[in-house]
Amino acid sequence: MSENVTYDCIDINKQPGLNHPLLKTHKIQMKPSVSRPELKMRTDKNEASNKKEIGCPHGTVPILRSTKEFITNSQMFAEKHFHLLSADSPGTHIAGVKSSSGPFRGVKAYFNGYKLNVGKDQVSYGQIYVGSGSGNQVNYISAGWIINPGLYGDQRVWTFGFWKGKDGKGCYNTACSGFVQVSKVVPIVQPNDLKPGVPGFLYYSIHQDKNTGNWWITKFLRGAPSVDIGYWPKELFNLFNSGANMAGVGGVVQASRSGSSPPMGNGNFPIGDRHNSAIFTNIEVLNSNYEQRNMNSFPVDYLVDSEKCYGLRVGTKRFFYKYPLGFYFNYGGPGGNSCGV
Repeated sequence: MSENVTYDCIDINKQPGLNHPLLKTHKIQMKPSVSRPELKMRTDKNEASNKKEIGCPHGTVPILRSTKEFITNSQMFAEKHFHLLSADSPGTHIAGVKSSSGPFRGVKAYFNGYKLNVGKDQVSYGQIYVGSGSGNQVNYISAGWIINPGLYGDQRVWTFGFWKGKDGKGCYNTACSGFVQVSKVVPIVQPNDLKPGVPGFLYYSIHQDKNTGNWWITKFLRGAPSVDIGYWPKELFNLFNSGANMAGVGGVVQASRSGSSPPMGNGNFPIGDRHNSAIFTNIEVLNSNYEQRNMNSFPVDYLVDSEKCYGLRVGTKRFFYKYPLGFYFNYGGPGGNSCGV
């Protein structure tokens, strides 16, 4: 895929996401039954995608134009997409937090992404996610930012959404059927041209609709109403009927075939001032009753599997100026050639 990406404005009722065999009788939900609370904290002027609205005509939605090669590569990378319900994945390293004290109806966080030097056969991303597992079956949804030169053909920071459902396959964005794009302005996948050392910010929510059971992704914007980007229909999943057993946030990297691991976060260990490294703030979940709670209101696991290359530090300061930080942590690291398996 080249730097100059193209979006086609597709009739919302004819978008590729609806071609999934499990969605033959699906009726599009145009907005969540209950809107998420609006953004009540500072957001940054470099908020990801806030200057890149697509603006499709009414009744159409923006779908990234893709080649057959890109779709094939998307499916290949989706099969390798790491989640904490899978067996250990060689070359994959994580730094984040999760709670397995569900059921959870959603997860939300404010987090930043940076331009990094990531090789063509390496991947680095930050995400929020929900998941459930039973035996060999996995239901999983994640969203965030990703640097994947092997897929996108560049080192830009891209927004992404990923799901794995009862058919056993994974899928990114709109590269295959399943995700239903609803916003005519903000697509699920979009590149962000960040300058080195200057972060872009996302404030994302994944939550299950109380009435329909669909899983919505909502983006909160600076000085503007939130945007409900779209959703993953309930028909795609068989383990999410009562919510997700697990919710979490954090960074993930995948090493090259030679074993060299890319940087995570902004490439710095979480030491010194909290502005020195990448950060997740205001990490919240929706409990079984759809009540919003800090994630650390539940038992949480702190996950760092290669302390030589990456780190995590939970924050203690309650406010940034007048804006609450909630439950938050700094994370990241430089990677390298000896991060372990």
